[in-house]
Amino acid sequence: MQGFPNLFLIGPMGAGKSTIGRLLAAELQRDFVDSDHEIQARCGADIPWIFDVEGEAGFRLRECAIIDELSQRGDIVLATGGGVVMHEDNRQVLRERGTVIYLYATVEQQLRRTAKDRNRPLLRSSDPEAVLRGLFETRDPLYRATADLLVRTDRRGPRSVVNDILRRVTRLVDPLQTKA
Repeated sequence: MQGFPNLFLIGPMGAGKSTIGRLLAAELQRDFVDSDHEIQARCGADIPWIFDVEGEAGFRLRECAIIDELSQRGDIVLATGGGVVMHEDNRQVLRERGTVIYLYATVEQQLRRTAKDRNRPLLRSSDPEAVLRGLFETRDPLYRATADLLVRTDRRGPRSVVNDILRRVTRLVDPLQTKA
């Protein structure tokens, strides 16, 4: 679609950023990029390995560089990692270079969606629910402050979320657009 800004998806792990991002990109006939996958491809290692070797701080430095680079591309849909909002530089470049969409997911939804995923270093814990609740408390205000739109993903299929995003972004781009 012509006139649409870059779309940047933020939110917690398990919110559906990758799934929804792929569908949005296909609908808009744009490139889809997942910042975590891009980091892994460039490092030749998965995120848990990067966390083990470089720690979270090392991973976040890589993430800042990749967010700066990817957000400068045109006509993309970018799914970011859940911790992207932890650095002000990331929040600023995302706000300046596109429309930021917070895919909101409850902790319960995150638990269901990440239960069998072994590629999430922050959930290597005996109490993943406590970890997710702590992350939510810290990050939710940052997601909200960064986002142009908040879109709930709980109890909705990906196609419904995509249609909601398209309708709402269209209104942002063209406020005279009639309500669907």
